[in-house]
Amino acid sequence: MSLFGTSGVRGVVGEEITEGLCYDVGRALGTVLPQGSRVCLATDTRVSRDMLRETVSRGLLDCGASVTDLGILPTPVLALLAREWGFDTGVMITASHNPPEFNGIKLFNGNSFGYSQQQESEVERVFNLKSFRAGGSGVLAQGSGMLEGYLRFVRRRLPQHTLSRDLKVMVDPGNGAASGFVTRLFTELGLRVLSVNDTPDGTFPGRKPEPTGETLVDTVRFLRDQGADLAVCFDGDADRVVFCDKDGFWGFNEPTAYISRLAAIETGKRTVASTVESGRLLELSVQDLGVEVVRGKVGDVHLAYLTQETDSAIGTEQVGVYIMPEIGYYPDSICASLFLLSHIGQAAEVRQFFKQIPQLFFHKAKVECRNELKDSVIQEFAGRVDRLEPLRVSDFDGVRLEFEDSWTLVRASGTEPVIRVIAESTSAQRAQDLMDAGVQAVRGIVDKRV
Repeated sequence: MSLFGTSGVRGVVGEEITEGLCYDVGRALGTVLPQGSRVCLATDTRVSRDMLRETVSRGLLDCGASVTDLGILPTPVLALLAREWGFDTGVMITASHNPPEFNGIKLFNGNSFGYSQQQESEVERVFNLKSFRAGGSGVLAQGSGMLEGYLRFVRRRLPQHTLSRDLKVMVDPGNGAASGFVTRLFTELGLRVLSVNDTPDGTFPGRKPEPTGETLVDTVRFLRDQGADLAVCFDGDADRVVFCDKDGFWGFNEPTAYISRLAAIETGKRTVASTVESGRLLELSVQDLGVEVVRGKVGDVHLAYLTQETDSAIGTEQVGVYIMPEIGYYPDSICASLFLLSHIGQAAEVRQFFKQIPQLFFHKAKVECRNELKDSVIQEFAGRVDRLEPLRVSDFDGVRLEFEDSWTLVRASGTEPVIRVIAESTSAQRAQDLMDAGVQAVRGIVDKRV
């Protein structure tokens, strides 16, 4: 089994994620880094955070790296401060949107890029060989001024005068890493802010750490009760953001398509980058601008490098990830939210825009599947697709089937033990039928192997 998935090291604490594994990941990273490297480290709010932070830090220190502990922080803040404060590497202890029993380790370079596959492979090679540097003695320090540092950067890089002070904005961090931080930041920027689920709590009592239409029902109800205009909703480590208004959840493809359009207009660039999971709404939203959509593998690190290679205006994943080159090549949900708030005067503008575009129906589902079975399940599914009579089949990242009026994707998750099934169509029934067929086929294959 590979140590790294599509977004770092991740698993259930006490099973895949143990003290020994975390200590050895720290030692492997400390060995790969030059002697005396400076590393900053932060965590999300999960109850296992102290174990991971202490063991990873100890591994780094024992191999001669110096570690600055930044405490609980959103992932985008860790990535940005690693660059702005001159660290060699940033380590984020998080399992992002996964359930509370998960945790993990994500690595960022000093330029804010996530570690590439080649870099992860080198860390994994040392980890497997147990060939760690000996005799190191790094220094442990406590960081301070993280909010102020991020706020200074935002004020320097984003046009503050365009932020709408008329909008009443509700912040829902879901008790994750953005708790308290984003509310304070938005307030400092002069926005009218309410909050819900805004207390750090790694059991995630307010809602699940993955923000979806289902998990945000109470958030929408609270938004209406409080007379707010817009809710900005983050996942567990705030590398993702989704939005709601008084009419409910905006969806996944809608905000990424709208923000991509704004970025293309503002930068004048003629490409936007995304992944095989994104829907056709993205093309429809930018086609009048002469903008091309380029798609690559799922995962924010893959997306970051694709965005850079194609000189795109923005990189987006439909789950709510935004790579904004003007800010940096890392997922920054906070700056993406502020970018949107600086371009709309009313929340209704977004829904009004999509009324001009042919309606598409988008469905997502998960099928539980043990990690060691994923590859064989996908391979068997790929061998069955001819009976669906697709126009085109792509196995670039999972199995994506293209039809005249629709598409469907079956893909193994790189962050949790599931296989994802996605379907989109101009017909609501067709989208549902495609997703049901995909789920049924995958579940049947998985059940045979259990």
